[in-house]
Amino acid sequence: MAGSTPEQSKDMPEHRFADIYERHASMLYRVCFSYMKNAADTEDIVSDVFVKLISRDVRFQSSEHEKAWLLRIAINLCKDTLKHWWRRRESIDDYYGLESKEHFYEDDALRAVMELPERLKAATYLYYYEGYNTAEISNILRKPQSTILYHLHIARKLLKEVLGNEE
Repeated sequence: MAGSTPEQSKDMPEHRFADIYERHASMLYRVCFSYMKNAADTEDIVSDVFVKLISRDVRFQSSEHEKAWLLRIAINLCKDTLKHWWRRRESIDDYYGLESKEHFYEDDALRAVMELPERLKAATYLYYYEGYNTAEISNILRKPQSTILYHLHIARKLLKEVLGNEE
């Protein structure tokens, strides 16, 4: 039995990869964009997620497991990229005038969620837009469930201020 080899990338049939890409690419783009704040870096991260998928022999137990795995990889890649030493040397002026994020937010509510503080954004998006419950979000974000509940509580308050009391 050999170790990890490049041949493993051929284990995933092209149609299976295309199916996974079609189901999850736009969701991953939205999540990554909320971290990266620009289209170029977001596209790089989303591409890297799918490269990891192809290069690893991953067997998913269900479609929810597949989605959670992709989200976890995407969030980790975003965080790793943002804490890289080179990022700390960049100036915010380098990003002035880049493409606006407004082009893919379907509504004001999604735009407001994506403008929440970093610590609240992921849990809120996963809960309201991807349909995860707090226990699942806790596993994906690797935070205690009580923290997720608190973040959702604070996010609701902030969103009510921004969006008004639309119920």
